[in-house]
Amino acid sequence: MIAFTGLVARRLALLIALLALVFVVVDLLPGNAARAVLGRDATPASVAAKEHELGLDRPLPVRFRDWISGAATGDFGTTARGLSVNHLLAAKFPQTLLLTSLAMAVTVLLALVCGVWWAARPTGFAARVLQPGSAFVIAVPEFVLATLLVLVFSLWLDWLPAVTFTNRSGYPASARMLILPVIALAIPQAAWNLRVVRGAMVDAAAAPHVESAVLNGLSERTVLLRHVLPFALPTIATSFATSVGTLFGGALVVETVFNYPGMGALVAGSVSDRDTALIAAVVALTGATILCVLLIADAVRAWVNRGRT
Repeated sequence: MIAFTGLVARRLALLIALLALVFVVVDLLPGNAARAVLGRDATPASVAAKEHELGLDRPLPVRFRDWISGAATGDFGTTARGLSVNHLLAAKFPQTLLLTSLAMAVTVLLALVCGVWWAARPTGFAARVLQPGSAFVIAVPEFVLATLLVLVFSLWLDWLPAVTFTNRSGYPASARMLILPVIALAIPQAAWNLRVVRGAMVDAAAAPHVESAVLNGLSERTVLLRHVLPFALPTIATSFATSVGTLFGGALVVETVFNYPGMGALVAGSVSDRDTALIAAVVALTGATILCVLLIADAVRAWVNRGRT
């Protein structure tokens, strides 16, 4: 329990350090939020007044201290344009979470099925297809894959919509509009994770208890599912947890390609406005989500390894 608490504390400290870095990086960018909001024709006096209103004339450590104190209570403050950051996140984050969750489900399913198949048939058709295919897909950026999907399935075949329209709730008006964004996000991560699954399965298959199971005449399926996969699970769970962060990062790009109503446009606007509070809030929310997933992966690893040490 003490070790787990220490792990949580270290990861929280890392997240806070990352948030501090966000403040520093945004502060180093040319221009500031006051100039971005007022425009290039604003007078120096009006810019100075706006900087005072936004607190930009205060030292950076003081601004970060005040923001992190509010964030700790759930108040992410207001944007440079006077909008509530909490309301913006409440309107956009669920859509991005829906997209990444669906992509993660597809990633897990494809990676497990293809990875186990490859491990079970290391010299068969699976190896001949998955080894070069997965390497190629991993090297293709999400926005390139998204563009190719639009070209093939929307423009050439006219099977799926290329852009996303929303209903009154702010979510995509049709489930069909989720298919291409989910595929664009999931395929690269599935390709990476299936290689991890295959490698973890091969390593676990070399354990003495697996050889004993084979000598005892157990079926190949039983050996794979009961004696190999459980021992490979910690490595697989860690890889899946790491993919969550990559999916969130890729979602911001994919959302732009498909005009998806998530955090992508929000982040792009906040960077354009040099809006430190909004950028930091997005990082804090996604970081907290990733932290929870990593802790779940740690719990899976501890549960699988119980009694082995």
